[in-house]
Amino acid sequence: MKVFQYLSLSCRAGSLKVLMVLLGTLLISGCQVLQSIDKGLYDVAEAVTETDRVTGQRSLSTANRNQQIAQGNQYVEKMLQNERQKGRKVDAALDARQYQRLVRIFDRIHPISHLRQERWKPVLIDRDSFNAFTTGGTYIVVHLGLMKQLNDAEVAAVVGHEIAHTVANHVAERQTHQQLSVLTSSSAVRRQGYQAAFTHEREREADRIGILYSALAGYDPYAASHIWQRQYLQQGNARSLFAHDHPVNAERAAEAKAVADKVKQYYRPGQVNPRAHALLDNNVLWQKRSNRHGDSAGEGGGLAAILSTAVGVMSEHQQAKQEEYRQAQQAQFVRSVQQQMRLEEQRRLNDRSWQTRWHYTGRVSLHKVVVGIIARDSKGKTYRFVGHHKGVLRPGQRFNVSFMLNKGLTLNQLEKMQTQYYLDDALPVR
Repeated sequence: MKVFQYLSLSCRAGSLKVLMVLLGTLLISGCQVLQSIDKGLYDVAEAVTETDRVTGQRSLSTANRNQQIAQGNQYVEKMLQNERQKGRKVDAALDARQYQRLVRIFDRIHPISHLRQERWKPVLIDRDSFNAFTTGGTYIVVHLGLMKQLNDAEVAAVVGHEIAHTVANHVAERQTHQQLSVLTSSSAVRRQGYQAAFTHEREREADRIGILYSALAGYDPYAASHIWQRQYLQQGNARSLFAHDHPVNAERAAEAKAVADKVKQYYRPGQVNPRAHALLDNNVLWQKRSNRHGDSAGEGGGLAAILSTAVGVMSEHQQAKQEEYRQAQQAQFVRSVQQQMRLEEQRRLNDRSWQTRWHYTGRVSLHKVVVGIIARDSKGKTYRFVGHHKGVLRPGQRFNVSFMLNKGLTLNQLEKMQTQYYLDDALPVR
């Protein structure tokens, strides 16, 4: 009997050992499978994202930096080729003084940017308009008209803003976002208002980064606010006319001032801040995350990368939807107020200015009221002018708004055009 009991216990002990070996094998195999899956997820994340140079988080991008440079530069180089074929001068040949000024300002901003290791080139083209742009490559294109309108600190704010678009991967991010929206058949992202709102939020981010660059490079960080305050006085906000892919001028001026209030501590007039590079990662606007995923590929890094990317995309999506809704609500309010305003009189002041008298019949007190007029000449060219009412507008009040034409245009010419007044903007008094 003892022999049989010993044999039985021995068999059970052997079976237990076998079972333990089998479980160990399964766990090892399972870990290897999980590691393989995690590595696959990491590879997927690497293929459709890149590390945000500002925050350290992942952002959508299906093109690597070399591809972005090639694609972006190809567009600009083709544009420059067309300019020369049409006999238009560029850079110093166009305006030596303004181009040298642009290069001098650029050479202060670019070396303290997140892309200082890349060889960039500023380009000056023959346009009267107030504009500058980048295409995700290593060119920054500036219109001559903008250079003539801005002082050095204001040009620096624009240059910083444009570099920031590429730093924050906005061009590639938008392209990838549009591609994914097609694949997912999202109805929201196909709306014009949503697309404008998505770009609107990218513009706000570029403003913040650009203002920090200005301060670190020794340019007045309040210059950006001055630009948009001046644009507001000259152009208003056009809040009810269309969906805005840029912040309206008044809001942009206010936010730019708020950012300048924060980063002014880094400003050394005319001098680059000696801690500029360190401050790019850790400053009052953001703290860069150095370990964005926690683990490497095969150790949870893949899952973390996918989850962090998904969270980031959903956050951006929600921000765009909220901005789209906000813009729609504000535009609806302005249009409803416009129906409560009646034009009673127009009076010429001189050859280039006139005054209008209005009656407001609404029940809500208003402030920051801006009235606009759209004019179209016989060739289809459109002009837009605005007049501001100062102070609070009370229910039932009659009020005056004056307008002034741009240089080179007279009231006699305006009277031959098709014109239409509209309420450019108004806010309720709270």
